[in-house]
Amino acid sequence: MVSFVEQLNESVAYIRNRCKGETAVGIILGSGLGNLVQEIETTCEIPYEEIPHFPVSTVQGHRGRLLFGRLGGKPVWVMAGRFHFYEGYTAQQVSYPVRVLRLLGVKTLLLTNAAGGVNPKFSIGDLMVIQDHISFFTQNPLIGKNEDELGTRFPDMSEPYSKSLISKVESLAAEHNIPLQKGVYTGVTGPTFETRAEYKLIHLLGGDAVGMSTVQETIAAVHAGMAVFAMSVITDIGIREEENTITHEEVLQAAREAEPKLTLLFTEMVKSL
Repeated sequence: MVSFVEQLNESVAYIRNRCKGETAVGIILGSGLGNLVQEIETTCEIPYEEIPHFPVSTVQGHRGRLLFGRLGGKPVWVMAGRFHFYEGYTAQQVSYPVRVLRLLGVKTLLLTNAAGGVNPKFSIGDLMVIQDHISFFTQNPLIGKNEDELGTRFPDMSEPYSKSLISKVESLAAEHNIPLQKGVYTGVTGPTFETRAEYKLIHLLGGDAVGMSTVQETIAAVHAGMAVFAMSVITDIGIREEENTITHEEVLQAAREAEPKLTLLFTEMVKSL
């Protein structure tokens, strides 16, 4: 039986054989946020289903391809589409690509997602810099045997999102007159959107936004010694008095409308690294 580390090495060997990429920044794009790839000078593109042991995206708004190219003149590995626990994947499978990226030489990981607003001061279309997260409502990807070559058994999570990267993005946003929110992202399993009571509970716990991704990827990245920056596009507001019916189509549309600002910030950020 092939071990987990051997699977990772087989995935990496296949990718390196197809893409002669160098050490680069890694980017994972969330729901409706795939148009950043249009800004990339792509030199290599691999469908996920062709990579040994790689999961496959099943959700609308996720292209399901690994790209290598240049963004703002700098080399980048980009996952156009991610994996979610609610698709039936294990937490380890959800975070598998993060570990592949690390073995490809990625030391800085940029994450995006579409999230529901819990902070009543937020508006649809806001960009929220994730300062911290709450991961209690979904499974930790490090449960099980620890692979010491990937990281320590008990990784410190006091700064899961790099303060220096956050500061850099705040400066870039000010230069380009892009308003930013900052807050705590709460990870849940999905695929149902939250009930009114759940939104209120998350708000009481200190969450500013809620979503079905990102925290497992961040945990795996921190475990592997990567610096992480993450940004949410607020695509709906959960705490409100009127009917709060939410559809995935509305989430995708709100993400697409906010995407130009996010694309500009990520391009400028990669340039500055």
